This record gives sequence, structure tokens and C-alpha cells, in this order.
Amino acid sequence: MLGGPFWIAFLRNTISVVLMMTFFLMLDRPKFSMRKTIWCYVIFGISVIVSYSAWYYFATASFVKFASLSSLFVIGIFCGWMSSEVYYLSLYKMAVAFYMFSVCTFCGVDVARWWFQGNVWVDIAVRAAVLAIILILTWKKLRKMFLSGIDFLIEEMDLFSGVTLFISVLTGAIIAYWPNLQGFSIFNMVRAFTTLFMAGVIQYAILHLYIHLGQEHYYQKEKELLEENEQLLHRQMELMQESEEEAARIRHDMRHHILLIGEYIQKGEYNSLLDYLEEYSADIENGRSKNICANKAVNSILSAYARKAESYNIKVKINAAVPKGLAVRDVDWVAILANVFENAIHGCLSSGMTDQEIDIYIAQKGKKIIIRFSNTSDQGINFSKRLPEAGKSRGLGVPSVVSTASRYYGETDFSVIGGMFVARIILNLPSA
Repeated sequence: MLGGPFWIAFLRNTISVVLMMTFFLMLDRPKFSMRKTIWCYVIFGISVIVSYSAWYYFATASFVKFASLSSLFVIGIFCGWMSSEVYYLSLYKMAVAFYMFSVCTFCGVDVARWWFQGNVWVDIAVRAAVLAIILILTWKKLRKMFLSGIDFLIEEMDLFSGVTLFISVLTGAIIAYWPNLQGFSIFNMVRAFTTLFMAGVIQYAILHLYIHLGQEHYYQKEKELLEENEQLLHRQMELMQESEEEAARIRHDMRHHILLIGEYIQKGEYNSLLDYLEEYSADIENGRSKNICANKAVNSILSAYARKAESYNIKVKINAAVPKGLAVRDVDWVAILANVFENAIHGCLSSGMTDQEIDIYIAQKGKKIIIRFSNTSDQGINFSKRLPEAGKSRGLGVPSVVSTASRYYGETDFSVIGGMFVARIILNLPSA
């Protein structure tokens, strides 16, 4: 510490407070509007500068001993309260801000003592220059990289790693800064420079490591989503193929009906024709009554998989009251219903039970869609994080259901009750 009158201390405090608070704000996502945040920062910053300058004026000795470390806690508490980030990320950013403050102090004090016999105005000028360099580099280089990867940092960092980084960078800053208070020497200066340099390089490397790990996990999730989409496309193609086969069967039957009607007309057997038409009409009505619900997408999916289940002699009971025009995409219906129905069929077949059944209930309750599937199952299903662990043939069905439900801020629940595997899904419909 080079000392000096009140106004010199006031300038030093101003540079230090501006550096720490501006650096933190550049790397932060505040919880208030930017205008309100800046006003709060300005008012608080002025209060801190005035308070610390008064402290220097009335108690210089205690100021020299405790001002630097106390500023970390005073400013850190305020900046952490203003931030919307998790608290351990705010701890890390505050520690880096204190590191920058230590670099600024080290450069100003030691340059002034080595070459300019401790001139206080050189100290102020060097600090101001270092302040400008740090803030410009932070704004142009570090800020974009940090904010673009902040979600990766939050995902990868936990409390333990955040506190560890905080302690490591804070220790480096204190070790570099504290010896300068004990007197000037070339050894102390070289030691401080080396410590600051190594601490900065390590922290920068760790920051890149966390962001890189987060990006890797993000790309892995993207890969899984692409695989899910591929499976959904295959299921949609299967449903389309079944629809085409059903249409071909209807056309084939229609040709026979036309030929038979023509035969009755040619022979003049009008009474027989009327009887036949009545039977055909009743058959059509019975066919209509097999429609599961009014929603075409849901009807097609449930019909197709119900036929598949019945081909395995699995009894299927469906109670679905799904109206038209719901704000749920057809592809999302496929992702949920096709996956759950397919897993229900697999569950029945792998249960080894003689009597196998699938019970389905779907209904709209206000702004919610309630979906419940229950199927015959064995008792050997393992759960991990409340999700059933998929067998080798089940692919990504459950994660796809959970991911799709989350798009509608929905909930999923999977359990085994009385020998039945039960899947419950709730979708929240968006307000009109």
C-alpha cells in the first residue's frame, strides 16, 4: 500500500469497486431489468466507495489490513443477490472479480514502487489502464464465450466444484496480493506475478473444460433426440402403411359388393337386393361404432396398435374420449401413445401370464389431458430415478415419452401395482 491523502484513496476505491462490480455484471444474467440493475449497481457502488474512503480517512491501519478482503464479501453479497444464477456460480464469478482486483492492485503498486519511487499518481494511472484493459477484453472476448456457455456451466458445475474453484482462485489472488503489503522486493514481485499468472491460466483452462463437457453432453442429448425422431418416423410410416392396407381392403370388398349388387339387379331379385343392402348398412354402422374416438390421430394410433395386440391374443380395453382440434401435435401423439402401447405389448408378452390385457384410459379434464395405460407385467421391473429401465428391445421409448410430455409442461409416473405396470401421463394444454 503506497498510502496517500483521502482523495487518492477515493480514486483507488473507485477503480477497485468499478472493476469488481462491472466485471461481475458483464458475466451475469441479473434477475431484474437491466435499467433497474444498473441503477442499483450505481447507488450501491457509490455507497461502498464513500464508506471505504471514510474508513481509510478515520482508520488507515485497519483499512490497510482488512479492506481488500472485506470488499470481497460486501460486494459479493450484493452482486449475488442481484444475480439470477445459482449461488455457487455467483461465488465463482465473484472470486474471479477479486482475482482481477488483485491483478490491478499488483500492477499499480509494484510498477510505481519499482520504477517511480512509489509515486501515487503512477499507481492510479497504472490501475486505471489495467482497469480499461480488463473491462475491454472481458466485453469483447470473455463475455460472449461465458454467457453462451453459462447453461453448460450450470449443468456441469455443482456446489462442491463451485466452492473448490472459488477457494482455488481466491487463494491465488490472496497469496499474490497479501505479500505486497509486507514490503517491496524483487522476490515478492516475481512470486506474486507467477502466482497470479498460474492461477489465471488454470482458471481459464477449467472454465473451457466445463463448457466443453457441457457441450459434449448437449450433443449427446441431441443425438438421442435424433434417434427418437427416427423411431417416430418409422412408427408413422407403419401407421400409414396400415392405413393404406385398410383402404386397399375396403376397395377390394367394394368391388365384390358392386358385382353382387349388379348380379341382383340383372336377375331382378330386388327383395334379395334390399335384404343385402340392409345387412351391408348394418355392417357399416357396426364398423363405425368401432371408432375409438373423434381425434383422428389418436384413433389411428390406438386402432393400429390394438390390432397388433389382439394378434398376440392380448385383450385390449380402451376408454378414450379425445375430441378434435386439441393443441397437441400428431407427432407428439405418436411419441407418447405409440411408445407406451408398444411397451405395454412387450410387457404382456414378457410377463409369461396366460391372461394378458391392456387397459387404456384417455380423457380431457379442463386444460389437461389424462393418459393412463396399465398392462399385465411381471414383478421384475427395475426403476432408476423413478423411470423403468428399458429392456434391450424397448429402445428409447420411455425417455421419448418423458421428453414429449415436458414440451407440454406435463408429468409422467410409472409404477407396478398388483401385477400391472401402470403408466400415467398428464399433458397441460396451452391456453387459447
